[in-house]
Amino acid sequence: MTFRHDPLYASRRSPVLADNLVSTSHPLAAQAGLSMLAKGGNAVDAAIATAATLTVVEPTGNGLGSDAFCILWDGKELHGLNSSGAAPADWTPERFAGHDSIPFRGWESVTVPGAVAAWAELNARFGTLDLPTVLAPAIGYAENGFSVSPVIGALWAKGAEALSGQPGFAANFMPGGRAPKAGERYRNPDHARSLQMIAETKGKAFYEGPLAEKIAAFAREHGAALSEADLAAHAPDWCGTISTAFDDTELHEIPPNGQGIAALMALGMLAQTGVRDLDPDDPVALHLQIEAIKLAFADMYAYVADGRFMADVTAADLIDTGYLAERAKLISTDSAGAYGAGAPKNGGTVYLTTADASGMMVSFIQSNYAGFGSGVVVPDTGISLQNRGAGFSLKPGHPNQVGPGKRPFHTIIPGFLMQNGAPKMSFGVMGGPMQAQGHVQMTLRTQLWGQDVQTAVDAPRWRFVVGTEVACESAMPEATRDRLTALGHTITVEPPDSAFGFGGAQLIERLDAGGYAAGSDPRKDGAAQGF
Repeated sequence: MTFRHDPLYASRRSPVLADNLVSTSHPLAAQAGLSMLAKGGNAVDAAIATAATLTVVEPTGNGLGSDAFCILWDGKELHGLNSSGAAPADWTPERFAGHDSIPFRGWESVTVPGAVAAWAELNARFGTLDLPTVLAPAIGYAENGFSVSPVIGALWAKGAEALSGQPGFAANFMPGGRAPKAGERYRNPDHARSLQMIAETKGKAFYEGPLAEKIAAFAREHGAALSEADLAAHAPDWCGTISTAFDDTELHEIPPNGQGIAALMALGMLAQTGVRDLDPDDPVALHLQIEAIKLAFADMYAYVADGRFMADVTAADLIDTGYLAERAKLISTDSAGAYGAGAPKNGGTVYLTTADASGMMVSFIQSNYAGFGSGVVVPDTGISLQNRGAGFSLKPGHPNQVGPGKRPFHTIIPGFLMQNGAPKMSFGVMGGPMQAQGHVQMTLRTQLWGQDVQTAVDAPRWRFVVGTEVACESAMPEATRDRLTALGHTITVEPPDSAFGFGGAQLIERLDAGGYAAGSDPRKDGAAQGF
């Protein structure tokens, strides 16, 4: 694109233009990634350094016990990596008999963590610096401490209130019996030692060595299923991407088990509507996006699971152009609808993006799912474990029904745009069910309506909830909200720190004249930084 910046919305920030960039939700993590680029490393080295540092400085959203996904352009082709972990071998449906759902917190929500394996795999295949060098900033912040940032301080207090009774939580995250406040210094030497072992063993200590033994022993102590064998069985999957076109732009997502396919479905439906004739903040443009997301989510919740178990309805069926055209016919420009699943066949996450002068671009996301995940922290390790198991269904016969060695449905998704066969934008919008919706909003604002990356990030957002319920940011004009209400939407106004909020977007877009432009969400503590 030919760069222009037309700030339309309230913002504290301008887009950052540079040849080497990192954009993420915490400035210390952004600086860690940038320091790798300054050492001569590439965008993958920067991404791993940023991701590792985020486990230290933003523990409310991720940790060493997270899962991770990545889409990257290596300069010649696009790659997709799924490093989400599977259910323990003993997680049969019978284990959860009598439950209405998988427990949301505690040991019975813990699946195998995949983030550390993602770092090691990316480093081995694409990195230019060794893992001890790349993890050094994270180790330093864990060992020497850092000052807690404002947004994280508020989330930390909420997490501690809910999770102080979970095994190992208070000892690790509540020094002196309480959560650290913004501006206070927090150290986690146990976390530093674990990172050091991960660096020295290229991640093996986490899955087959002393860290794996400590995780499994703590699980046994609490009657949990996660075992050494479950951890040793984990392997990242180079799964490629799936995509949908909107004019000359293709949105790429990781194939299921994630919700990225919902963004593809929605975008494919919107391509069949009159959205191109509208302005970005026209209430009807927002209405069409909401309706497309509602249709996509109805199918997503009915059919999306670990791709190996989507036998009757596959990912290809869900993004079939003909099927999406039929679904788009259900969208009325005059009124909101409530939709069920179609018939395709008859029968509080951290995100980062990096780019370097060589042309490599990385879109990377990792998460513990809910704030602090399960709440379980393995003693003497600083390893906080995710609660991704809560993403499973207990409905018999559902493709996402819990089962041994099966990956649960995931909310975390990295996004990537290609244009005429060339890389265009690496981006993500962290935040539970907001993510696929955010991908659609960012894609249209930057590519259809030509907004620069920071303006697109700053724009007021909406989030489909359920039925006709739609949450809107308070920054959205009252007249716009009134028009959506008149169209039949049930509008609520939420603050940015509500349950899922409106996400934290980070974008890097390639410029026609060379270099990149980056935007970072003012709803978070983070920053885009470059040189």
